[in-house]
Amino acid sequence: MAALVVINGCSKTEGTKADGTRVPTSSAQPAERPAAVGTGGAGADIKNDREFVHDVAVKNMVATELSRLALEKAAGSDIKFFAQQIIDDHTAAGKALRSIASGDTIDWPAQLDEKQSKPLEDLRKKQGTDFDREYAKAIVEGHQNLAAILESRLDVQSLAEWKTAAAGRAQSKALPDPKAEMADVKVSPLKSANEVTMKINQWAADTYPVVQKHLDSARTLETAAKKRSTN
Repeated sequence: MAALVVINGCSKTEGTKADGTRVPTSSAQPAERPAAVGTGGAGADIKNDREFVHDVAVKNMVATELSRLALEKAAGSDIKFFAQQIIDDHTAAGKALRSIASGDTIDWPAQLDEKQSKPLEDLRKKQGTDFDREYAKAIVEGHQNLAAILESRLDVQSLAEWKTAAAGRAQSKALPDPKAEMADVKVSPLKSANEVTMKINQWAADTYPVVQKHLDSARTLETAAKKRSTN
């Protein structure tokens, strides 16, 4: 999970003038700074507020509807327990983001269209352990995409530090509850002079650790469901 941040300092490589005279790159032309790799923020293509809210709202709705179906059809009690967590957390997060959006007259999608509903319709056809496996897989894929969208609104350096700390805790099996703030590192929002954009970025920073926790849990459940389906 650790992110890579590429920092390009002052280059001491020499350049060459037309007459053959060598000059330092820093005095000839400034070296091009590469974008940050594996993080959001300044190294990402930041969507405007309306697009961001729409994309997140849709993914939020899909995860919630998948989980409501899991409460009805899941074979494993662990899947049902996790599905309820998804519903609770995503409902609260969606309500908070919608409050921000309504204050700036940003449209909120009323329902899922046919393409967005396809994962839900596919899952309706599954039963038993096959349902559990496919549900967990759908949550993994959805949360990977959601995490990537949220990263575009986060400070690059704080995101890299958080990923490094979270990876260390995962290896030591000491990853904290996402609702409890890490004492040593915290995800920070990307700064913006626009008040509404800043509120959205702060929402993304608050939501990101929860989404990552869901992702980790879904991966574990998917592995367990695969084992049950092959036994």
